[in-house]
Amino acid sequence: AALVSGGVMFIVLGQMKDYTAICACTFLLAILNESFRPANSTAIAHYSNDDNRTRCYSLNRLSINLGWALGSALGGFIASRNYQLLFWIDGLTNIGAALLLRTVLSPTKNTQTPNANPEKQPKQKGQSAYTDKIYIGFAVLTILYAISFFQWFTTVPVFFNQQLRLSSFFIGSVMAMNGLIIALIEMVLVFKMEQQKKNLTFVFAGVILTALSFLVFNMNAGAVVVAVVATIIVTFGEMLSMPFMNTFMISRTNSANRGQYAGLYTAAWSIAQICGPFFSTRIVEKYGFTVLWWLVGGVGVVTAFGFKVLQYKTEQEKAAQADQAL
Repeated sequence: AALVSGGVMFIVLGQMKDYTAICACTFLLAILNESFRPANSTAIAHYSNDDNRTRCYSLNRLSINLGWALGSALGGFIASRNYQLLFWIDGLTNIGAALLLRTVLSPTKNTQTPNANPEKQPKQKGQSAYTDKIYIGFAVLTILYAISFFQWFTTVPVFFNQQLRLSSFFIGSVMAMNGLIIALIEMVLVFKMEQQKKNLTFVFAGVILTALSFLVFNMNAGAVVVAVVATIIVTFGEMLSMPFMNTFMISRTNSANRGQYAGLYTAAWSIAQICGPFFSTRIVEKYGFTVLWWLVGGVGVVTAFGFKVLQYKTEQEKAAQADQAL
């Protein structure tokens, strides 16, 4: 439903000429199209198991990175020739994906798909995501981490251009290196680490690396060295943190409340995407990039240790549940 309605709204948005109509359609498109994310996270949890779940989320991230790379290149080519055509292609690919999804995962063709009759399904009860204190803490820490991470797509390219005087081609190549490393290494890395069942330990390491990548910007080294080293560090930080953040989120759910938890997780990233660029650009304007990188790096370190506290709380919770079972 998200793919079909989002696809239709892409086509409709492309026909809008009035500014108010464009804003209204964009708002509606965002609601419909972005509802895909929590549904997708829930589906991945359903079609995976405890042994391969993190790898499944990594495979999903791999597809997103490939889609991002191919879509950006193809989108630029199409827009340079016919911008209107871009909306039609976006819409039709969404609808095409919906048809493919329905064909491949149709309940009549896939035995893992739950029975469509809710009366035949065992009813489960689950805690609300909004009363789960550990998960609320996780969502807050996710916002702080995501605010830092999103700098790589907003202020970091500006920093590379204005402060380090790097060319647009080099900046694009460095950003592409991030996707290439993820495509080559992440699945193998996650496969080696997944069985250890230390989700928040790996998240802690990943967030620390992400924080370190920003502190590298204040090193007194050559521009090329700073850009490449920081990119490599943040890429490994991303590979360690994001797949295991998804796994931790799903680990606190069941089929009754999984969508709610996934929705709150998606909302946390959306909040960060709004707040991150808004505050960082104002800090740069008033105090400069050096202050921003110290601040973002410092917040990242605090966030990492916040995940460490969360790990301790989670272990306490499991111990208490084990005592109650006895």
